[in-house]
Amino acid sequence: MTYANDMTRPSSPATDNAVAAPDNADGGLASALRMSTMRLARRLRSERADDDALTLTQLAALATLDRHGALSVGELAAHEHVRPPSMTRVVTCLEELGLVERTPHATDRRQVVVQVTAEGADLLARDRRRRDAWLARRLEALGPEELEAVRRAAPVLERLARG
Repeated sequence: MTYANDMTRPSSPATDNAVAAPDNADGGLASALRMSTMRLARRLRSERADDDALTLTQLAALATLDRHGALSVGELAAHEHVRPPSMTRVVTCLEELGLVERTPHATDRRQVVVQVTAEGADLLARDRRRRDAWLARRLEALGPEELEAVRRAAPVLERLARG
């Protein structure tokens, strides 16, 4: 049975987030872009320091705090699309490593906010420099036209990522 934009389509967790691929050339573009961005992201993740004991989840939470400033555990969990109890465990580990600190909420004393420490910011800066250096080396291998195409595509990719 076909349900093309039909409100009578049965709903389930498995189908609510399902999206049909377009039947035109953009479907091929979408697939190619998905594959290449996933490979690039995987390759960038592999550029982590050998001695980095953080999991990718911990590193992502730390980066979110760095980008957005102090957040409650619930807000951080929402940003990272995980449940608050899971984020509490991540924050506890980061706090034990001295990478974040908890402080009382400014207006609600029942809550605490989590913020990056100087040590956490330094770790992120080193991690970003390492990954940027790898990517810069890869960009040097491109020709002028390819480099210009990447330069023009970067803001579009950012817009897609934020959408």
